[in-house]
Amino acid sequence: MKTRLQTSLGQQLVMTPQLQQAIKLLQMSTVELDAEIAAAVESNPLLDWADNEGPGGDAGDGSSDAPATDAASEGGEDWEAPSEPDWSTPGSGGSFDDDDGGSAAERIAETETLADHLLWQLHLSHLSARDRSIGVALIDALDEDGYLREPLSAIADTLRPALVADEDEILTVLHQVQRFDPVGVAARSLGECLQLQLDLLDPDTPGLPLARQIAAGPLERLPRSGVAGLAHELKQPLEQVDTAVALLRSLDPRPGSQIAPLSQDTYVVPDVVVWRHNGVWRAALAGHAGPKVVIHRGYEQMIRRCGEADAGYLRAQLQEARWLLKGLQARGETLLRVVRALLLHQAGFLEFGEQALRPLTLREVAAELGLHESTVSRAIARKHVRTPRGTLPLRAFFASGIDTDGGGEASSTAIQAMIRRLIDDENPRKPLSDAKLADLLKSSGIPVARRTVAKYREAMNISASHERVRIV
Repeated sequence: MKTRLQTSLGQQLVMTPQLQQAIKLLQMSTVELDAEIAAAVESNPLLDWADNEGPGGDAGDGSSDAPATDAASEGGEDWEAPSEPDWSTPGSGGSFDDDDGGSAAERIAETETLADHLLWQLHLSHLSARDRSIGVALIDALDEDGYLREPLSAIADTLRPALVADEDEILTVLHQVQRFDPVGVAARSLGECLQLQLDLLDPDTPGLPLARQIAAGPLERLPRSGVAGLAHELKQPLEQVDTAVALLRSLDPRPGSQIAPLSQDTYVVPDVVVWRHNGVWRAALAGHAGPKVVIHRGYEQMIRRCGEADAGYLRAQLQEARWLLKGLQARGETLLRVVRALLLHQAGFLEFGEQALRPLTLREVAAELGLHESTVSRAIARKHVRTPRGTLPLRAFFASGIDTDGGGEASSTAIQAMIRRLIDDENPRKPLSDAKLADLLKSSGIPVARRTVAKYREAMNISASHERVRIV
């Protein structure tokens, strides 16, 4: 074998550290970007907060800085600030900082969960260690509404092999847990939940005996039969049944939500602000979305005075700081380009709502801007825009389309809005079936199949027609 040299030509894509950093910054959300900038300022002595504000400074107010950013990016065009008070006041959503400079997210206290509340009562009760172990298993099996959806046999399986208990023993402990606060917790059905709450009412409460009878039996048939049908079934006067039903409706069907609310207050920080000026939709980066860091001038002057060997570390940190600032600037410019392209296509969506949303894909926007499709995807990932219709995710401006009889296209979001409007206007005694909804859409020039209507209806969490029957 002989050793020899051979040359060849080829192409290879190499991602430089600057390109990797730019891609990383582009796909970050506002919260992640703030954390990344804060970490960079802490580790790099050449970076400093602009005006020494820090991560929680006044730069978070995007309402006053938004028009200035837009004017600068458009070449200093004359314009007037938007007159809507929602965009000009700090309390309109552009800033979430309180008077003390703290973030609103930091002020959300850790709330007590339903399990914590019940376990606290369990350990205060006079139960044996064996019953407490069963009680812990029961409490762990409760859902967020406070219901026990698991069968008792499944609870018994979770206790093995540490503890062997039959269903009767578990049922005894369950009755103890059902006496805990909130009233109605640990019920296995809606009827049982209401019965537990009825048991604590005064015996002289009007309609109480009949309310217990309804909760134990025909409660599930109430939405379809109505009060009149229920009175006919129970052979009771309509007035008495109406009183009993009113008593049942005054109870809490989800007692667990009293301790652990279903949804905590969440705050979305918009990256872009959109407003309308002289009939034209404009967009600008929110004030907190722009670079809040600058290069430390003191260290920069020190590098100029020092020699090449003495300032090697500082020069490396200075280069990293410049890369970061350049990446932040590129992120803002790319985001603005994408948002302005969306405004050209979806102006009707901002003016008239979901029914005016046009079909639009990432590929169309990427081709229009001369970007790669993955770049557009990263630019809109976890980004939000503040509009007169509220704060919306940028992905809400994209939708697939269906060809219409008129030669145009209708977006899937617009079709869902039409289906929701038809269902809202339907006769509750005779709800519209999926086939009927498809026929109504076809008569409007949108040919969709019945299975497509069913798919859109399920995506909106709307029940089938036989489950929407209401007799009022």
